[in-house]
Amino acid sequence: MFMDTLDVKTQFDHGLLPRLEADDRARQEYVKSFKLHLASKVAPGNRMAWQAHGETGGDRKDVRRTLSHDPFFRFWSSLQRNSQEMMWKSTQIPVEREHETLMGRGKAVKSAGGSLRLNPDLEIPRYHRHVDIHCMPGGYHTEFAPDDLANGAVYDRAVYIYAMGRMGPFNSDIGDTAIAYLKAHFPDLAPRRILDMGCTVGHSTVPYVDAYPGAEVHAIDVGAPVLRYAHARAESLGKAVHFSQQNAEHTDFEDGSFDLIVSHILVHETSHDAIRAIMRECHRLLRPGGVVIHAETPPYRDLEPFDAFMLDWDTRNNNEPFWEASHEIDPRAIGAETGFDPDAMFEGVQPSAFDAAEAERTRVFQGGDFGGGGMWYVWGGVK
Repeated sequence: MFMDTLDVKTQFDHGLLPRLEADDRARQEYVKSFKLHLASKVAPGNRMAWQAHGETGGDRKDVRRTLSHDPFFRFWSSLQRNSQEMMWKSTQIPVEREHETLMGRGKAVKSAGGSLRLNPDLEIPRYHRHVDIHCMPGGYHTEFAPDDLANGAVYDRAVYIYAMGRMGPFNSDIGDTAIAYLKAHFPDLAPRRILDMGCTVGHSTVPYVDAYPGAEVHAIDVGAPVLRYAHARAESLGKAVHFSQQNAEHTDFEDGSFDLIVSHILVHETSHDAIRAIMRECHRLLRPGGVVIHAETPPYRDLEPFDAFMLDWDTRNNNEPFWEASHEIDPRAIGAETGFDPDAMFEGVQPSAFDAAEAERTRVFQGGDFGGGGMWYVWGGVK
């Protein structure tokens, strides 16, 4: 998407982003720089602290028992949590100031052929109602006014800051990377209909419009505010996507409706039971030969104990209660539980679509350094 003319480390102003005043921009740039400093300059001290304890074996739980009371780790952890709360505050301020204007701009966007279908009677899953995922105030579903899209606007800018500008100008790195994996491993796949589950504001959805130009692209989420924003954002970019407010565990699409089902960082925000329900729903919705693919950060079994411990930071410190379990999933086992042939399941690691253009990757996986390793873990199955 226009990558030959864009600065890959500056977020593209697509018309729905809040207008930033000088103080807003300074505040947000400070938080972004602070996060990068923590990830690249402060976080490495945790490994030194662990080594200073003389520990050499065990698993991530042993590392946690060693470091949970270590002064340096507690220092870094406190700063990391503070950076997260600072990030949300810095993005909320301009959205609150421009709330009415943003809603008006969202309604005034010229149609590109997409659609938006909301369900005010949809029951928000308990696992979203009872916790503000990744500390986002109000989560994806809270509305502060009729026809609200505030939390979509907050999320859009916050992802750019959280990833420290390393997910590309459209925050589309995960979608672009999953597409690269699909193109490499399923070169004959020519989907007529695609479904993105848990799309939030459509960062990873929109790339499928360009990657598979003959396909009809659908996207679902439980949050009305993020969907309103996602629809307006996609239309402003000239991309036709059909958004609807649905729970991925039980959708209203007909059996065999899709050739490709995708998700991007959805799995770690769903419960043990929910992901199995989602996979059963994927099996129902796929046509024979259809593919489902989920993109996340790597499973713990592929990491050294210390690295697994650091990646697990989010479970206990960033309102991500399902993070740990999601990183222990065995694709073959979950496929067998949900109707797929275990031999038709797959997994792999795909280099970031923006890896070559980004010079500030930490090359490690650790809490609060989203995508810092420069690659994404993908898993899924073929029906």
